[in-house]
Amino acid sequence: MSKGTFLSHMAEKFPCSLTWAPRRTAVPGGNHDDRDLAVRHADAMADDLRVTSGWSIPAAELSERFSRSSGPGGQGVNTTDSRVELSFEISRSSSIPEPLRQRALARLRHRLAGGVITVTASEHRTQYANRQAARERLAALLAEAVAPPPPKRRRTKPSRASQQRRLAAKKRRSDIKKQRRRGDPGDA
Repeated sequence: MSKGTFLSHMAEKFPCSLTWAPRRTAVPGGNHDDRDLAVRHADAMADDLRVTSGWSIPAAELSERFSRSSGPGGQGVNTTDSRVELSFEISRSSSIPEPLRQRALARLRHRLAGGVITVTASEHRTQYANRQAARERLAALLAEAVAPPPPKRRRTKPSRASQQRRLAAKKRRSDIKKQRRRGDPGDA
C-alpha cells in the first residue's frame, strides 16, 4: 500500500488530519512501518484540554504522535502503536494569556525544545488510555508552571517569651551536661 493510499484510507476511517513524520531511527528501504504517523486534531480527544479554571487549550493546538510502546501489551505490543507523544507549542499558542505564557516559558525552559513541550505516555496497554494519561500529565504540568508564585514570607521577630524559653532550655541542657562531668577542676 503506498503512502498516499494509506493516508486516504486512514482519513476516511478516522476524520482528522494525518501527516507523515520520519522516525528518529528510520530503517532504510522499509515500507510505511518504518515511519511514525502523526495525528492532529483527533476526534476521539477532540475536546479542549482544561488546564486551569480560566484557561483551556483548544484541541487544534495539540499535536499527538503515536509509536510502538515498550510497555505492557502481550502479543500485541509489537503491532500496535499505543505509545503517545502529546506536544503543545507554548511560544506560539494563541490560547494562553501573555503573563501565563512568560511564566510557563520561564519555569519549563529545561523541558522545552524550540518552545514546544512534549509529554510521553506508554504505561497502559491501549492507545486511548495512554492518550488520556498524556493529556492529564500535560494539564498538570502546565497548571503547575502557570501557578502564581507563593506569597513571600513575612519576616517576624521572635517574641520575648519565646526567647526566654529558648534560653531557659539551653540553661537546663547546660546543667545536665555539667552534672555528667567527673572530677572537673572547675567544679570546686
